[in-house]
Amino acid sequence: MSRAYFHGANGRKRSRPSFYKPGRRADGTDYYDCWVAALSRLVTELSIASGPELEALVGSWQRAAEATPHGTPIALANDPLR
Repeated sequence: MSRAYFHGANGRKRSRPSFYKPGRRADGTDYYDCWVAALSRLVTELSIASGPELEALVGSWQRAAEATPHGTPIALANDPLR
């Protein structure tokens, strides 16, 4: 079985997210979660943000989403702890 790779701007080889690996949901409902995990890993590998910085931002978006009235666009400014 071959692995798929893509090359980043710095020429480093990076593996693509696997959407057909064991443990995936048969109905594909975890597709979004796989992309988020792959992008999160890429952001930390490229030192764009550290793991703790990324986790803090995820928490901020979650709190903002919970504090935003239905039908209103979610904005980080709605995070009550920000």
